[in-house]
Amino acid sequence: MNKPKVGILTSGGLAPCLSSAVGRLIRQYIKLVPDIEIIGYKYGYRGLLTNEKLDLSASLSHVAEMLYGFGGSILGNSRVKLSNVKDCLKKGYISPGENPLEVAASRLKEDGITILHTIGGDDTNTAAAELAAYLEQNDYDLTVVGIPKTVDNDVFPIRQTLGAWTAAEQSAIFFENIVNENTTSSRHLIVHEVMGRHCGWLTAYSANLYRQRLDQKTFFPLISNLSKERWDIHAVYIPELLIDFSEEINRLKKVMDEHDCVNIFLAEGAGEQTIVTEMESAGQEVPRDAFNHVRLDEINPGQWFAKRLKNELAADKVLVQKSGYFARSAAPNREDLDLIMKTADQAVTFGLNGQSGVVGIDEADGSMRCIEFGRIRGGKPFDINQKWFIDMLKDIGQYDESIYQKNQ
Repeated sequence: MNKPKVGILTSGGLAPCLSSAVGRLIRQYIKLVPDIEIIGYKYGYRGLLTNEKLDLSASLSHVAEMLYGFGGSILGNSRVKLSNVKDCLKKGYISPGENPLEVAASRLKEDGITILHTIGGDDTNTAAAELAAYLEQNDYDLTVVGIPKTVDNDVFPIRQTLGAWTAAEQSAIFFENIVNENTTSSRHLIVHEVMGRHCGWLTAYSANLYRQRLDQKTFFPLISNLSKERWDIHAVYIPELLIDFSEEINRLKKVMDEHDCVNIFLAEGAGEQTIVTEMESAGQEVPRDAFNHVRLDEINPGQWFAKRLKNELAADKVLVQKSGYFARSAAPNREDLDLIMKTADQAVTFGLNGQSGVVGIDEADGSMRCIEFGRIRGGKPFDINQKWFIDMLKDIGQYDESIYQKNQ
């Protein structure tokens, strides 16, 4: 058997696991195959198309474990869809007449890569599957082992994606400081916009963690600005949960009147379709990326909600803050780092054994395994029937049995 040669790339948006996962892969490969060659492709699939790469086996082998404490990606990321020829051509990644999939596949063949690790979400890993299939059709044997990262925790059928726990914790920490802004004004509305296009897990879990951290503080009810109610969350809006806004506005008016503030956790995708419909009706162009996803940063769901709630709640001051970049760029916490190490170690084993797929805890049986590419897809919704979530909604006064039944 010929000595394996490894390629690694990170793709899509950042998550608190990318640099550490690359470091763990390097460490494990060198431990098992000391003289192995490892190439890192810069900026995800862009690096495959433009031949931008690093020799990881030579340059980073002695410091691989240091990467466990870094956020971001040492390789760089980009959002490149190999089947979107027009976008790749527009960005200068290919020349006229070239097929991005063929260019990427040819690069892997020229570099002699036999094992490719893709660290990314569903788009990243399905693109990897297409590459492997293309190369197989052209008599080149490539093992592709994906590692699932996304702060949204929304990949089927994976129980927990890498980086999501840390992102939730960091979102909670972010709001601990932002919430203090409500002491600057009477009738203060704060909207904390959290990442999550189709899935509300990150918003819900970060709200839950924030309230757990809130329980560790000592408050002074006799001073209105130091009452726990002023620091608590008053609403959690996520894509999976239907909201009767007329009822919500009535409820939040009472909160504002009683506590002089309203604090909202909002998943950025909670109002996406409403905003898109409104923009299209007004003849406005909806900004989209290479995957045809709406550019949520540009349509600003938090601002949209804030404008509509300001007058309804008679707010004197409104603050919209996004925790996304703060949360997704963090170094992994202990819980995530443990999952990263276990996942990367398994990915190396599967790679050396020639088994392709995406490594993760399979929801079907709870085991960590190499899940078939055909079962990988995005958009997994958050389960709103979990007890901790229902208990939180009841505790903040948002739970409505009749509305909740409509979500079933």
